[in-house]
Amino acid sequence: MKVVLQRVKSAKVEVDNRITGQISKGFMLMLGIEMEDTNKDADVLAAKIANLRIFTDNNDKMNLSLSDVRGQVLVVSNFTLCADCTHGRRPSFINAARPDTANPLYEYFCNQLMKNGVEKVEKGVFGADMLVSIENDGPVTLILNSKELIK
Repeated sequence: MKVVLQRVKSAKVEVDNRITGQISKGFMLMLGIEMEDTNKDADVLAAKIANLRIFTDNNDKMNLSLSDVRGQVLVVSNFTLCADCTHGRRPSFINAARPDTANPLYEYFCNQLMKNGVEKVEKGVFGADMLVSIENDGPVTLILNSKELIK
């Protein structure tokens, strides 16, 4: 499971000119689910993300977590994070989980964020063509891979 995390002042996602998810200060997450991913991958990533200290304190140090700043999370499924670009010029998405596996794992991940103390978790629409708008804060952008966190 792969996540591109951006610290944001605000973010929203629209489908067919309708806002389906919107947050203020917090994290915008692009979530890529691969074929071999399980609930354990979601558990590890959700716990890590909920407790990351990447908001600045009064001394301008990254010392505060989502809960410290009452931050929110917007999660958008993004199978293109699973692309293999090692051969040719056209990405292969063979490693991306199929929708019947990925969608329940996406929902599980969002629920795990809340179980880890995130007060507000908003979502895009799984499999839809989405328009994502963010106001990046920093910019602070992190890439996380569950396989690197599971030891």
